[in-house]
This record gives sequence, C-alpha cells and structure tokens, in this order.
Amino acid sequence: MKTNLILLFFALTAFSVRAQYRFTGHVDNTQWHNNVYLSIIEDYRKMSGVYSEQIIAKTSTDSLGYFKFTGNQLENENRIYRIHVDNCFDDAQNQNHFDGNCDDSKEVIFIAKNTDSIEFPFTFDKQMFCDINSSNEKSNVFVKIDSIREEMKFAFSQYRSEANRKLNNKKWFKTLQDFGEKLNEPIAELYIYSFLSDRRNDLHEHYLEDLMDNTYYDNLLNRLNETYPNSPYTKQYKAELTSDEFIINKDTGMGFSWNYVLYPLLAVSLMGNFWFWFSLKKQQTVTVNKAKEQLTKQEQNILNLLLEEKSNKEIADALFVSLSTVKTHVNNIYKKLNVQSREAIKSLFNS
Repeated sequence: MKTNLILLFFALTAFSVRAQYRFTGHVDNTQWHNNVYLSIIEDYRKMSGVYSEQIIAKTSTDSLGYFKFTGNQLENENRIYRIHVDNCFDDAQNQNHFDGNCDDSKEVIFIAKNTDSIEFPFTFDKQMFCDINSSNEKSNVFVKIDSIREEMKFAFSQYRSEANRKLNNKKWFKTLQDFGEKLNEPIAELYIYSFLSDRRNDLHEHYLEDLMDNTYYDNLLNRLNETYPNSPYTKQYKAELTSDEFIINKDTGMGFSWNYVLYPLLAVSLMGNFWFWFSLKKQQTVTVNKAKEQLTKQEQNILNLLLEEKSNKEIADALFVSLSTVKTHVNNIYKKLNVQSREAIKSLFNS
C-alpha cells in the first residue's frame, strides 16, 4: 500500500510538472514599472516593438525586481518570444500596445518551447552582452546575432563613404548569412533575413541583387519546411520570397507576361482558322465536283453558259435547242446542285 502511494505521488508530480516552462529575470524597479510582459512573435517582421495581439502573459516583479513566468500554454516546438518592460501609464498603455510603439521600453527576444527553463541573469540594459542560461541551446542565438550586428555598425561608422558602404554591405551581408546557416536553426536565419531584407535598410538593395542568383533563399525555405512545416514563419517567408522574386523578375524583364500566353494563343488561333478555311474550301470543292459529275454533258454545257451569265434565249441560240428545252435542263441543274437560282450557282462555283 505504501509503495502504491509513493508511485502515485511520483506519477502525480511528474504529471504536474510535465510540459512546464519557467522564465525568470530581474528588472530595475527604480527605472521601470513593475509590470513585465511575455509575448509570442508569429510575425518575424514584428520582432521589435510592443504589440498587444502578441502578449500572452503578464506578471509583476517582487520588491527586489525579480520576475517569473511559468505555465504550460506555450508551443511544443521552438517559437520566437519576447519579454519586455515599459513605462506606459495604465491609461495610455492599451494605445501604446496597439500602435506597437512605446519609446520608453526595453525588450529581450529569444527562442523557446513549452518545456524550457530560462534565466536572464542581468537587467535588460545589459541583456545583449550576457549569456542566457537555458535548457534550450537555441535560446540565446539572437544574442549572438546581435553581437555581430554591433560589430557591423562599428565597421560602417569608421568610414562613411559610399565606397566603404558598398564594400561593407557585401562583406557583412554574407557574414550574417553564413553565421545564420551554421546555427542550424531556421528561425534564427529568419531573424537575420528580416534584417537583411528590410526595405528601410541600406542592405535591401543588395538583398534584391543577391536574390537573383543565390540559392540560399530557396534552401532556407527547404529547411523551414523540414523543421517547421506548419508554422506561421514558414508560410510568411514563402509568401514574401514569392513576392520579392516576382518583383525582381518584373524589373529585369524576366517576370511573367501575358504576352507569353497571348502570342502563342494568337498563333494557334490563326493556324486553326487557316486549317478550318482550307478544310471548308476543300470540302466545298469535293462537293461541287461530285454534284457536277451528276450532270449530263448537255447540262454541263448549259451550266458553263449560266456561269457566263447568258440568258435562257442566248443559251438556246448557242446550243441550237428550243427555249423550253433550256428551261428543263436549267431546272434539272438546280435540283442536282441543290440550288434555287442563278445567283446561287455563281456563288457556289465562284467560291
């Protein structure tokens, strides 16, 4: 009985802690309000900022400034999360969170899943330079990427010439891409991609050039499909990549054009009309020849004179027959050729 109770206790304990996340850190209460927010970022274009639709939990710091988030409602695979503090007043907070803009705020962005325990050892001001203590080795990849971006900013600031900017664009563009690929985490590569392809960024022009002939972007899509096939990140990236590829192809004259469809259709239509006309003409010729073969020699003679627009009297005089005989032959010709008038005969043979 005692053994069963012990087993039951461990089973209940294991069940209660299963799939639990735990995020802890410290906030300077003298600088920030004691409210701390946890958000899930499903749109990688909205990594930086404050958006009310992303917030999934809110907690308050203790008297020493320490906070803790825990629960089991997160995704079971890696997603991008943000913890932020701000000094928005309560009456204006909803508006600031809705706008996605709060000038007086600090944030830390990280990768996590529902079973992770993460400790943020320093305040938000020092977060970029700290090592996040986490059960998930991918949690601190954004910190590493940001450290490279800081080096990049320093390189750009040394010489502000146009030549230096172009050289650094190519160098740091590839440096960031290669670093992201080595991290073996497609979500981290999206963090880099969102920076390199940002239209407000000087690197955007180089990104469009690179997209023309670099297979990296298609390979990234393959990695996302393999690791996160149903995630919003994969769907968003695929849509953006398709859009950007269309733009560059259109600008270079390589994009889709209705001319590629219309011209072949026009050619097929002309060929079809020609074939139809030729077939109809051939069929008419066969039909007329067969009908003409049914005529007697005298009727053929009269037909030739009809086609010369001779009157019945002129035909009678030319063939030395009576007018009534001509009229009889003409009626027979009408029946055999299935026509009702001289005009119909001319139309039949002249066509």
